[in-house]
Amino acid sequence: MKSLKRIFSVGIILSSVSLALFGCGTGTSTSENGDTGEDKKYIIATDATYAPMEYMDKDGNIVGTDIDIVNAIADELGIEVEFKNYGWEPLFSAVKNEEVDFAVSSITITDERKQTFDFTEPYYAANQLILVPEDSTVTKFDDLKDMRISVQINTTGHEVVKGLLGKTSSKIVAPESMPLAISEMINGNADAAIGDNAVINEYVKNNPDVKLKTVEDDTFEKEYYGLMVKKGNVELIELLNEGIEKIKANGKLKEITGFDVE
Repeated sequence: MKSLKRIFSVGIILSSVSLALFGCGTGTSTSENGDTGEDKKYIIATDATYAPMEYMDKDGNIVGTDIDIVNAIADELGIEVEFKNYGWEPLFSAVKNEEVDFAVSSITITDERKQTFDFTEPYYAANQLILVPEDSTVTKFDDLKDMRISVQINTTGHEVVKGLLGKTSSKIVAPESMPLAISEMINGNADAAIGDNAVINEYVKNNPDVKLKTVEDDTFEKEYYGLMVKKGNVELIELLNEGIEKIKANGKLKEITGFDVE
């Protein structure tokens, strides 16, 4: 009888432990406020130095066209989102290492990036634009082949310039952000800067006292931005694509960007 009581006691203890472990929850993700995975907050990485697409306002809030688009998607899907300013290069690692759920930062969808990440359907169309001093004789991209060019590192603009000057050319100036790339050109460390048209045009508009001009070139291919997700996260891609389709259909995307995405 004593032996039976010991067995019964051990059974109660094991049952209690099992219930405690079950209560900790290893199968259902929870958000910071204790809600189930269905109510989780999606954390989004960005590089908030890319006005008008993503930048910090005077109060330190991350704002911009990309941010408005994601907020519109979130409203349609009924999800909560939070943006974090990682910077350009670190945001790729943040997505890959699952520090964040996805990234939005004027990220062009390219075959090379698709080898490492998954992308939503395009939500924005852009192209490269040349920025030069007002007295520059540059009229097309090919005119820059013997000049120094500044670009933001590891962007599509950087790849375009590598194609013209060579991958290891010492004439390529590639700082961490687009504002720094423009500053390099203004300070005389480069003859031209190249970047996405929305960003270049925004800089020119906001700095009328700086004597600059833009140069378009039809050889630049149109580029498409997508939301970037860790490779293999099919569920999130499908969710975000649903949101993109909704804001296309109801006209909200065009209202934010001013044009339709092909």
